[in-house]
Amino acid sequence: MSAVEKGATHLWANTILFASHPLQTSPRLLRYEDDLRIVGQPPSLVDRFDDKAVLNDLLRRRQSLSLPRAITVSAGQDVSAVLGPLKGAFPLVAKPVRGRGSHGVKVCSTWDELHRHIEALFAESPTVLVEEFLAGEEATVTVMPPSGGKTHCWSMPVVVRFNHQERIAPYNGVVAVMANSRLVSVGEAAKDPEYALVQRQCEAVAELMNITAPIRVDVRRFTSDPRSPFALFDINLKPNMTGPGRPGRSDQASLTALAASGLGWDYPTLLQQLLASARTLGHLRHAVPFDQ
Repeated sequence: MSAVEKGATHLWANTILFASHPLQTSPRLLRYEDDLRIVGQPPSLVDRFDDKAVLNDLLRRRQSLSLPRAITVSAGQDVSAVLGPLKGAFPLVAKPVRGRGSHGVKVCSTWDELHRHIEALFAESPTVLVEEFLAGEEATVTVMPPSGGKTHCWSMPVVVRFNHQERIAPYNGVVAVMANSRLVSVGEAAKDPEYALVQRQCEAVAELMNITAPIRVDVRRFTSDPRSPFALFDINLKPNMTGPGRPGRSDQASLTALAASGLGWDYPTLLQQLLASARTLGHLRHAVPFDQ
């Protein structure tokens, strides 16, 4: 409130929001709804769709979208019975339904390993998402909301990931993005139509969700065949927006900043584009998730 009362015109909600967040509920902000602009997603949308199981299940019903097979299992359920349909599909990935980055994500090659990891996850997450492991190339697609004269959601160039640890891309606080990620060149993209196809799928997800800020969609090819199609496996509603600039952080670009470089944008330009895409507080407060 102090910033707004002192004349701030924009707030960057660079955190995970929730339905009862003051941005959504505080009556003190009512008189600023039409003028105050927010860089971020509607709190109600984040509260609903930060749950990977909920969002992925909704997306899986859309026949135009490709996602890995998956099952959710909750504490107290018979894990063996619930996961029966996937028992012959090892390796499998188990992860908490809410979580940042690669925290709690593990590729399991045997039933015993999977069961142990699920039980460990139950200590922090009442529900665990188990999905088929995608064995091919990993990439990520940043999708921007309508902005800059564009009337529809649009995707930045694709960034591919490599140097995985135990077959999972590590958190960027452990391994800098610049050490395990690179931009897909225009020439590469022209030779492989799967890159454009997955960009269109990511844009379709963004349109469906009516995003008001960038999202980042993690994708991976179904198989190790270099021409294999991609599947969408993680929708990041608040992607890391770190950029270089401070001393000692020249290699700390985020995946989105790396993608933006493919458009010729430096980090300050990316921030300007984020500000240009900001919506009013009232717009965010009155947004309704697409499944409600």
